Amino acid sequence: MESRHLTMISLGGVIGTGLFLSSGHTIHEAGPFGAVLAYAIGSVLVYCVMLSLGELSVAMPYAGSFHLYANRFIGPGTAFTIAILYWLNWAVALASEFTAAGLLMQRWFPDSSPWVWSALFIAVVFVLNILSVRLYGEAEFWFASIKVVAIVAFIVIGVLVIVGAIPRSGAGSGSATTGAPGLGNFWADGWFPNGFAPVFSTLLTVVFAFSGTEVIGVAAGETKDPGTAVPKAVHTTVLRLVIFFIGSIGVMAALIPWKESGVDTSPFVLVFQSIGMPFAGDIMNAVVLTAVLSAANSGLYVCSRMVWSLAKERMLPTALAKTNYHGVPVPAVLVSLAGGLLALLSSVFAADTVYLALVSVSGLATLLVWISVSVCHILFRRELHAKGTSLDTLGYRAPGFPFVPVLAIALCVFALVLVAVDPSQRSMIVMMVPFVAACYAFYYGREAWRRRHAKEHDDFLAG
Repeated sequence: MESRHLTMISLGGVIGTGLFLSSGHTIHEAGPFGAVLAYAIGSVLVYCVMLSLGELSVAMPYAGSFHLYANRFIGPGTAFTIAILYWLNWAVALASEFTAAGLLMQRWFPDSSPWVWSALFIAVVFVLNILSVRLYGEAEFWFASIKVVAIVAFIVIGVLVIVGAIPRSGAGSGSATTGAPGLGNFWADGWFPNGFAPVFSTLLTVVFAFSGTEVIGVAAGETKDPGTAVPKAVHTTVLRLVIFFIGSIGVMAALIPWKESGVDTSPFVLVFQSIGMPFAGDIMNAVVLTAVLSAANSGLYVCSRMVWSLAKERMLPTALAKTNYHGVPVPAVLVSLAGGLLALLSSVFAADTVYLALVSVSGLATLLVWISVSVCHILFRRELHAKGTSLDTLGYRAPGFPFVPVLAIALCVFALVLVAVDPSQRSMIVMMVPFVAACYAFYYGREAWRRRHAKEHDDFLAG
């Protein structure tokens, strides 16, 4: 893959239904300025993590890099746990994306079964992943491009409406509006109409909205010239995320009264409808469908590379490390797709039990991955210092060390504290702790079993 593929893969993994649909909820809870502030803090966290990941990925460009870094600098048990958590995170995401794609199609085909469409999209994403890495990267490039064009158009049109260059036919409340609305909505009911606390409660939602940027680290091992492509992708991805997310939130907050923002209707649709744009609902439905397919495409790719990488390290059966003529790990893709399908079935038949547990466990996986990346960056620099290796030998040197990884760890821990103190989110911690313990127990229990049987085998040969 090339640099343009890597950048769009990272954007494709992040820009999805969280921005197109859930952003209205963030504005409603935190208020206009509070929502922008929450996304700004989230952007700082993402940037810090990506700088650390950029340095590690250029120095050690492995496919499925997260657990390999953890294996080298922290320990094999942590590496195994991180990989399983991240795999589960994307497997559950696959289930939700395929479900969403089927439901979105019902807008145009109301009498059809959503599961028929889900099955069709599963087949499409599977084919894109199974043929070649370049085909996957090319498909993701165009999927993400559609989203980027839609967001840029939204921001440009929104700014023209804000300054009065485009008149509104009825903004949000349905009343006719003339003149430039400006930025009055930001302070109409005070800077923080619901108080400052909701900024922190929505920060967790914002952090999860940015999850997916770390896919750059997974794809680095299959990228041409990672020393050039990875740093470029890191900086351009973060810059574009800041522009797209904060720019979009700013436009929404300026044009839609915060009390009217929510999750019932996409704020993108509300803004387009306010200027009398025809077919706003259909246009955004198509864009969100593209976003869903893009996320599913990235999800299956990441899942399969995690399985392949674990198999190469003999943490999973080595048969899963086999690749076809094009270098695609077909068995790992099949296992990952099966995991997504099982999660999909659990969302239908056991939504209140099995699927709820899967969602809770996978919900915090991104934060744990980000913490591990930052810790590995610190330990990597410590190793270089111990060996007396000059930092000038690095293909890419992250600026601001050690402040950058330390700040990332602090913000991630703060987000975990928010989960623990929020009654509606606390179940994530309750589910996560025993699952993590089970991963460690499984790994070290299996290693003990292997060592014992290896010793028995050696004793048998010696006897």
